Formats: sequence, C-alpha cells, structure tokens
Amino acid sequence: MTWILPEGASLDLEGISSPLQVLRGLGGGSQGQVFEVEVAGERLALKWYLPACIARDPHLKRRLGESIRATAPSEAFLWPLALVTPGPDALPLLRLTEPGFGYLMELRPAGFVGAHEHVGGHLAIGLLQVLRAGFFLAEAFHALHLKGLCYKDISLGNLFLEPSSGRILICDNDNVDVDGRDLGSVLGTPGFMAPEILMGRARPGANSDLFSLAVLIFRLLTRHDPLRGRRELAIRCLDEPARRRLYGEAPLFIFDPIDASNRPDPIEHAAALITWPIYPEPIKLLFEQTFCAGLQAPQRRALTGQWMAALAAALDQRQLCGSCGQETFPAPSDPAPLCWSCGCPLAPPTRLRLPHGQVTAAAGNELHPHHFDRLLNLRLDQPLARVEAHPSAGDLLGLRNLSDQAWRAELRSGQQLVLKPGQACNLASLVRLITPAGAVELPC
Repeated sequence: MTWILPEGASLDLEGISSPLQVLRGLGGGSQGQVFEVEVAGERLALKWYLPACIARDPHLKRRLGESIRATAPSEAFLWPLALVTPGPDALPLLRLTEPGFGYLMELRPAGFVGAHEHVGGHLAIGLLQVLRAGFFLAEAFHALHLKGLCYKDISLGNLFLEPSSGRILICDNDNVDVDGRDLGSVLGTPGFMAPEILMGRARPGANSDLFSLAVLIFRLLTRHDPLRGRRELAIRCLDEPARRRLYGEAPLFIFDPIDASNRPDPIEHAAALITWPIYPEPIKLLFEQTFCAGLQAPQRRALTGQWMAALAAALDQRQLCGSCGQETFPAPSDPAPLCWSCGCPLAPPTRLRLPHGQVTAAAGNELHPHHFDRLLNLRLDQPLARVEAHPSAGDLLGLRNLSDQAWRAELRSGQQLVLKPGQACNLASLVRLITPAGAVELPC
C-alpha cells in the first residue's frame, strides 16, 4: 500500500499545537488511511481522508467538528479528538493532489479484535463474554441516542471485542450525525442496513440504528445473519438485485414464528440452529419484535433499554452444566431444565436473593448496583461482587467483595465475620451478607 502520509515524517498540522510524527500506517479503505502517530509524547491514531471521500460527503468536516465539540457518548466509542488540516510546511509532504484533512482519536488498545473474527468462528470466547458484548453494544447506542445522535453505518467492520471481558469498542465514528438531520451520503452497510434505508424510503436515523443494533447482537449471539436462510440457497448469484430482495423487498426472519419458509439449512446454516435454542425466551422475543413486525414498522423495533434489560437478566440466570461444563441459561420457572449441549438434566442451582432480583451462583456471575437499587441505571462495568470457583476445587464457590467497603457475613454456624474489600467467602457456609447497599441472602 502506498501511504498518503510518509512514515517517519514530522508534520506541522493546524488544529494541534505540537508537531505530529507519523510512526506507521495501520490500514486503509475507501474513505482514507489510518496511521499510528505521536503528538507531544502521546501515541494516537490519525485517520486521513482521500479527496474522493471528501467530494462524496461535503458535510463530513462539519459533522466531525460537531462531534469533537459534543464529546464521546461513552467510553465504548473511539471518538474524534481533534480535526487537523495541513499547515503550509506540511503540504509538500502529502502524497495527494489536494491537501484534505483528518482527525485524531485514541489508539485501539491491545487485546481488542474485530468482531468478524468471532462471527467467523475464529475467536475463543465464552457465552458470558458474548452476552456482555451485546449488553455493552446496546448500552453504547443507548448513550448515543440519548445525546440526540445516530450512527448510520454500524457493522461488524467497526466493532471490536475484548474476548476476556466482553468489552467493546466502536470505531469509524465520523459517520455519527444528529438524528433526523438529512446530511451526508452515508446510508449503511448491506446486511446491516434497515429495509427502509436500502429501498430508499427513509434516511438513516435512530430507528434504522435499532435495526442495525439487532442485527449485530444476533450475529454476536448466533454467528449468523438473521435474514439469510433457505431462500438464500435458491439464489444462484447473490448479486445486488438478489441482496435487495433478501434484505429490502421481501425480508423474512429465519426464525419467524409464523412463516417457516426461510428457516436455516441444517448444513449451510448449522451455527444458527445450534445457537438459537441456547438463549432465554425474552431475548428471542426481542429479535422477533425487530425482525418480524419491525421489518416494515421501524417504530416497533426493540429499544436499546429493552436489549440491556434482557441481556442483563440472561447473565443473572447463567448456569454451568454439571456434566459437560457448558454455559446454559435455563428459565427460573423451568421445573426440569436440560443442558442444550449434552442433554443432561441441570441440577437446581443456588440463587442469591437480592433486594431486586436473583443471581444464579455460577462462577463468573456478578452482583451489580442495580440488583440493590432498581432506580440505578443498568450497568455491568462496576460489579460489587463476583462468584468465583475455588482454584483447586471447582465445585466449591465463593463470593468476592469487589466494592470499596467492608461487608458483614453471617454464617450457618451462627458466626459473623467481616468481609473486607477484595476478600472472598465460601457460599456453602453463608446465610446472609449485609452490605451498605442491602442484603444478599442464600436459601437455607
């Protein structure tokens, strides 16, 4: 690749007070190229636009300036930090016929990989982390929409995951715009674009974001496309007219509860058939809401808050199969649940009773502030406690205090002890934990 900014060069750019050194090229596409740079001792990423991209989108520079002034909706966005244009001394170094402009953003931290790696089956990641990623994605769009903004063009290509935690990062935030404002040429990415956008009946906005969000969550959870089932196999060439029919003219959810004509093929679409039964019914209902009635009625699509609530509830009921160790999500009301993987009966779990809800005692499950106060926002990034397996005896579970305050533990023996921050106690001997936020009780 020929880099439009020479690696190793030091450039004086308008918009920043210190010279910028180009360290190396990171990648490029139809919009421009991204570089690792250093400014005043800090390493950042710089995206520099190609003249053709600027010509296609005359409002791009204006949107970037507005985004920079508005600041990031949440830490999940690799948000534009500064708009930069070439100063007089930098112009001769640019390998472009027109100088153009670019923007600075944080570098993507090590450990985050493209979401397409997971969807392609190339990433070792647990269901706990996949559900958390879905929650964090919905939470990010919730924060974006609360600021009156819309993304327009979210896809697997601009979503990154941290497999160990499920945390996400969203890049390419130069597509973000004020919801309802019809500026710019960005419409979306085929396969993630809402039907009304693909067919030219509407412009991108928060409602089309909700469709794209549901597609992304579905693909994270099932590693498959929600609209590509048996109908796809009847198409000889998946060209542009065929895509318009599948995604715009006559879209049909592969798990539509009424019309089964587009069900996944057992061979070609095995991942969808294997993963769909894993998840709790409330999550499936949100997919049906968005991909059935919501296909043609954007106002009926599942909202960001609904996704957050359903995914958080699924995490609370997560249970490990005693026979094969697989993660399962049986409904608390199911009297005889079976493991989706091995088919063995699941043992009745221990459930921690909290002021607002219950959490299954399974290694990795967490207690959060919203479990103690329903008025608090749903969040998963500040857990108060985590269930952990004993390092040498996995069937023994403990609860670790992750808060900054001491708790009082009441044991079955009648003894009481102080559980300091960072300490863990054996769940088998525990009756109750008294915390400043409320009590955690275990069944007798």
